[in-house]
Amino acid sequence: MEQNSTKTVWNERRMDGIDLSGKILEWGDFTAVSFRNADFTGCRLSNSRFRDCDLEGAKFCGADLQGADLRGCSLKNADFRGADIRLSTLENADLTGARMDETTVGYPMRCPEKGAFVAYKKCVYDRIVQLLVPADAKRSSATGPTCRCDKAKVLTIRNFDGTREFDEAWSLVDENFVYRKGEWVYADSFTEDRWKDSTHGIHFWMTREEAMAY
Repeated sequence: MEQNSTKTVWNERRMDGIDLSGKILEWGDFTAVSFRNADFTGCRLSNSRFRDCDLEGAKFCGADLQGADLRGCSLKNADFRGADIRLSTLENADLTGARMDETTVGYPMRCPEKGAFVAYKKCVYDRIVQLLVPADAKRSSATGPTCRCDKAKVLTIRNFDGTREFDEAWSLVDENFVYRKGEWVYADSFTEDRWKDSTHGIHFWMTREEAMAY
């Protein structure tokens, strides 16, 4: 292991069962390292990079994993209870048997899992679209504040301070995708995997303030 004040780089490839509880390993670079059954309890791992690591059975209870990159990792039977996984990337990770519950910050869905609700979206020219996501819509969120759904109805389109209303607004991502007041919009497809954030679906935020800050 090489360590300086800003980054920890691991040269070892097998660290199975290692006890790293309580360690400060923020901004660490752990690529293709085996950490099977390692103990990261209470460890500070924010913004660390765990690309293609084997973390099967690892214990992350109470660990700070905010912004950590866990793409492609094996996280089978890993324990995330009490951990903070906000803004961490879990795309293509194997989460079979992983333990997460209401104490895992960032695990509960940001949007309601059932029922209809109102959401917000920022469009071109700083127009804020208010959406009604119906009860039968598919919806998901990963570990951050952004959410996705497969359909919604446009309720209002206003400028930032709400002093002007508009009949239509254009998506910031797809200029051909138009939101029109009073009309329904449908995603071209919807990715069921909640851990894939930047993918198919109508992206939205739960508050007007979050949409404006995007």
